[in-house]
Amino acid sequence: MRNRGDVVRVRTPEGVCFSFQLASPVYRFFALVFDLLCIMVAASALGTVLGVLRVVSPGTALAASIIAYFLVATGYPMVTEWFWRGQTVGKRLFRLRVVDEQGFQLNGVQVILRNLLRYVDMLPLFYLVGGVSAFLSSRAQRLGDIAAGTIVIWTPSVTEPDIDQIMPDKYNSFLDYPLQQARLRKRVHPEAAMIALDAVVRCDTFEPKARLALFRELADYLRTCAAFPETVTRGLSDEQYVRNAIGVLFRDSARGVARKIESAARHAS
Repeated sequence: MRNRGDVVRVRTPEGVCFSFQLASPVYRFFALVFDLLCIMVAASALGTVLGVLRVVSPGTALAASIIAYFLVATGYPMVTEWFWRGQTVGKRLFRLRVVDEQGFQLNGVQVILRNLLRYVDMLPLFYLVGGVSAFLSSRAQRLGDIAAGTIVIWTPSVTEPDIDQIMPDKYNSFLDYPLQQARLRKRVHPEAAMIALDAVVRCDTFEPKARLALFRELADYLRTCAAFPETVTRGLSDEQYVRNAIGVLFRDSARGVARKIESAARHAS
């Protein structure tokens, strides 16, 4: 991994390079404050439920409330970061995400470790240890991040790619075969379609060998979904095959439909 300023470049084991923008301390602080508010609300609601124990034993009620707060404060970030792939409510609000620093998929051990060590980062007050660690680290990592091998990044809002620019209709021979198009749309898994689209958008960031291997695998999968005539596919590279398939799968995307409706409305008027 090489970093330049607040941008970190990650090279995955497959040779694919990604650039991430490190989260600023200000955004991380705001996300933390929002998460603390969520924890307080959840703990307060749970404390209200446990309040019935005061009738039986005030001491038991107090102990149960303390344990409940600890479980909520510890479990909230672990559960949300695991199910939301590195995000809590606060992180989602400010578009932050925890990722593996080496480009691997974030795993449960990392989520647990970085959040358990949060109590060390909080020492002695107001996250002083964690703040000093993040200030001295070139990747803004607190102790929990260093131990877990994670970084916190900021993800900018992603605009919908222009499918016409990725694969113009006049170059797409697949559009002449409506039956195969229908089969392709029906059989391709939505996640596979998004992976293929992302591969086309990011293709210039891949190393040559990784690029060839990735598009070969995607093209092989797409061929199993719908068989276009050999007269059309002969001579097509794996990457061009994927681009043609993307042109079919996303041709009637939400943006395309909106443009058609807007154009129809103008002609009607």
